[in-house]
Amino acid sequence: MAERRRLDQPRESRITLPRFDPEAFGQWSEGIARFMGTAKFLVYMTIVILAWIAWNTLTPRSWQFDPYTFTFLTLILSLQASYAAPLILLAQNRQADRDRLASEEDRRRAAAQKADTEYLAREIAALRIALGEVATRDFLRSELARVAEELDEAADRRAKAERKKVRKALGSLSDPLNPGDEPDDSVDSDSSDDPPRRRR
Repeated sequence: MAERRRLDQPRESRITLPRFDPEAFGQWSEGIARFMGTAKFLVYMTIVILAWIAWNTLTPRSWQFDPYTFTFLTLILSLQASYAAPLILLAQNRQADRDRLASEEDRRRAAAQKADTEYLAREIAALRIALGEVATRDFLRSELARVAEELDEAADRRAKAERKKVRKALGSLSDPLNPGDEPDDSVDSDSSDDPPRRRR
């Protein structure tokens, strides 16, 4: 059973048009449009038109192929204008497509850079918060000075305790007949002074 053709679909065309590469045709049209937009093209076209007019007005009538009113020249210029406009529009469309792709790439790069910047800002903020809990150089200096003072005080206390032990030992070795005599402090005269404090 033959498949029924749907009425909402267009009938396939039986005319086959020649195939061409749109990219190659677009590059060719852009080349023509760029050349037509140069001063060289204007100079060449002016020379050709002046030569055309001079040939068809100054030469004998039998040599003239486009006599006055220059109908053939008008036709050629009209054809040139009719083809130049679509070629220029095609070149502009291709340029617009390139500009759109470039702008999309710029937006993508800008979004990536913004994301990277936000990430770096978050990392810097985290580092600042972490550094806020780290001891600073001044704090460490003050703590070390305090510990050094405490060590010096402890050394002073140990020295005083040692001097007391020495005095007691000297007192026990003194004359047993005179237990009340005090030991000679001349031996301990140097040790009675406080030991020099350690330089910080």
